[in-house]
Amino acid sequence: MRPPLRLQRRPGEPIPLRREAPSAAPALEPALSAWWLGQAGFLLQGGNLRILVDPYLSDSLAAKYRGQRYPHLRMTPVPVRPEELRDLDLVLASHGHSDHLDPGTLPLLAAGNPRCRFIVPASCRELAVARGVPAAAIASLDAGGRLDLGNGNQVEAVPAAHEQLDRDGNGHCLYLGFILALGGLRIYHSGDCIPYPGLREWLHAAEPDLAFLPVNGRDAVRAANGIAGNFTLEEAIALVLSVPIGLGIGHHFGMFDFNTLDPRVAARHLESRPELAGRFVLAEPGSRYAFYPVNTGSTGNLTPLSGKVE
Repeated sequence: MRPPLRLQRRPGEPIPLRREAPSAAPALEPALSAWWLGQAGFLLQGGNLRILVDPYLSDSLAAKYRGQRYPHLRMTPVPVRPEELRDLDLVLASHGHSDHLDPGTLPLLAAGNPRCRFIVPASCRELAVARGVPAAAIASLDAGGRLDLGNGNQVEAVPAAHEQLDRDGNGHCLYLGFILALGGLRIYHSGDCIPYPGLREWLHAAEPDLAFLPVNGRDAVRAANGIAGNFTLEEAIALVLSVPIGLGIGHHFGMFDFNTLDPRVAARHLESRPELAGRFVLAEPGSRYAFYPVNTGSTGNLTPLSGKVE
């Protein structure tokens, strides 16, 4: 059984631009820290690694869609400039959409972090190079592929359906999720995804402690305009409860006004369901999420991740 953890949300802790120095009191170090970058983007620190997942830290989409029906104007400012981020070990991009594989972000990250590796779907390797990622820095994965990150850390690729389980002409998945073994935790980042047959089986085998899940949903209007959808809030909650996953963190909202949910309504819904306390939260900008081991006392009995927010 997985070791228990305590989640502590610390508002007002800025995104660290460089690797943080180890604490003088190692027992107080979190097993994992996470900062939401907006949309599906997160900075993760754990297992002595600094990892970005799906960073969209530019206005490249506003430039691309200027004057069109959906101009892709940001609802919130860029939380950190990509050229300021240093000491990155890994950048993961789940698929080729520009808010995940961003031509305005990736070249600046590569320039400032020459030792960083970029993991992209095998179906997107050439696209990543075209968007400014050095070919030598890219490691491509397909569903089921794994990459050893050293010191017991690992990343595994799993299929994602956005909204279909699409493949390219070579049979490679167009969309991926990732399961990270990091700092003693197992973390699932679904990329852009909806429920699909076989997803629960992948996750049962992985036994994730945490899941980062998009909750902006989908509908016929967006689909008719080429905007592929994601989990609804209810679908994400159901996945967390049924696998089960220790804690779900909902994201992918608050970036573009045509492709979001109202976080106030969603938060009230979560508060109305006491069984979700400690099981599902919505990501909040400007906060550090720190996950700490719980002292199990003399019995040594372990319980699943509590997800308690303090």
